[in-house]
Amino acid sequence: MHKVSDVKCCWGSQQRYSHRSEVLDCDMHFSVFVPPQVEDRKVPVLYWLSGLTCTDENFVIKAGAQRYASEHGIALVAPDTSPRGDHVPDDPEEAYDFGKGAGFYLNATRSPWSANYHMYDYIVSELPALVRGGFDFDHDNVSIFGHSMGGHGALTIALKNPGRYRSVSAFSPIVSPSTVPWGEKAFSHYLGDDRSSWEAFDTCALVRAGAEHLPILVDQGTDDSFLEEQLQTHLLEQACEAAEFPATIRHQPGYDHSYFFIASFIGSHIAFHSQALGNFNRM
Repeated sequence: MHKVSDVKCCWGSQQRYSHRSEVLDCDMHFSVFVPPQVEDRKVPVLYWLSGLTCTDENFVIKAGAQRYASEHGIALVAPDTSPRGDHVPDDPEEAYDFGKGAGFYLNATRSPWSANYHMYDYIVSELPALVRGGFDFDHDNVSIFGHSMGGHGALTIALKNPGRYRSVSAFSPIVSPSTVPWGEKAFSHYLGDDRSSWEAFDTCALVRAGAEHLPILVDQGTDDSFLEEQLQTHLLEQACEAAEFPATIRHQPGYDHSYFFIASFIGSHIAFHSQALGNFNRM
């Protein structure tokens, strides 16, 4: 890892790193907020996955999460959303919803995407190994959350790895990518036309299949312009009800899909994870 920047923030340190990813076959960046409690103890780790078009810096700059992470004594890790580089294949039509900036946190099996687009392995294995080797955190006490495409990533990764994460939460997640335009486009390119293979990266399908229960919190703005066509939060509510899967799904009146929405409720999400992490030693 190479440290790109290190800035004092909210009594802690906001850092950014670059490294060579073997999993993605490219150079990558990720950001880490180190809270002040590291001086006294090992702190738990909360991974954030961003949405379409974002990098590791969108959340760091816009969400206002560092203040709450400092209050609760939690480290924040924010990776990029896809592989990067001139050699990495992109959307031939240069659209925002596929290719670079839109890795969908899965392992692509279809060429040419399969050469680089292994974001699932990157988030689950390679990045945590880097963080474990570089930071003296409590790496056995981990949770995950995200927004939109990243909410989809956080939910599916947590559900596919029972016992790995203490809790998961999401803002405006794509809960059923197998049945909405964003997901259908990405999955058909990354995974091929066999829709049965898509279910491994579909939150509603995983819930219906009996995924192990863990604390889940979802916030969805009622004025989100993507709600009806792309997000369809009601499908997750239906899947959870049918599977008797306990989840807290909140509809927030008047909020949209932006980071204004995330910044408004990020404190409650970090508090939710802090409780699940058994992290009661606050500032």
